[in-house]
Amino acid sequence: MAAAIALRGDYNSAQLRELARQSADADQVRRLLALALVYDGGSRSEGARAGGVGLQTFRDWVLRFNAAGPDGLVNGKAPGQTPRLDQVQRRELAQLIDDGPIPAVHGVVRWRLSDLAEWVMERYGASISQQTLSRYLRAMGYRRLSARPRHHAQNPDAVVAFKKMPSPVWRRSRHAMLQASPSRYGSLTRLG
Repeated sequence: MAAAIALRGDYNSAQLRELARQSADADQVRRLLALALVYDGGSRSEGARAGGVGLQTFRDWVLRFNAAGPDGLVNGKAPGQTPRLDQVQRRELAQLIDDGPIPAVHGVVRWRLSDLAEWVMERYGASISQQTLSRYLRAMGYRRLSARPRHHAQNPDAVVAFKKMPSPVWRRSRHAMLQASPSRYGSLTRLG
């Protein structure tokens, strides 16, 4: 069995407990208190049990603590998946979009996400979904534009005739106008 990795000598259990008291990160507090238990003379198994983890995870905490001190016990943000296209490839894609498609070469008259995904596959050998490509393009400042749909047999004159006209400005009813100035509109007799 390999020897246990020694903890740093520049800290003691009282300092770790004080740091745990000041910390707002619950995971860091749990790790600091488990390490403080080992500084007090407890075994690694006791420290792992106090931290609620196995011996291998506790060993990882010791390595992180020895390398970076108490700050090494804070969970960092996961790096996530590497991008499908690097910056150079994205610039080439932006240039392709800005230049527009050449119908004889590209076989399309306007770029669609499916066409661009196919171009990326042919050019770089990288499979990229349309959703991911759309997210990249939005981050690069491009927006998806689509023309308003129009029926092929639509009559433009009929469209103008059937357009909604704005409602007229509110006006007084004929009855209210007659009450206001009966002489202007003549005399009216009330019907039955």
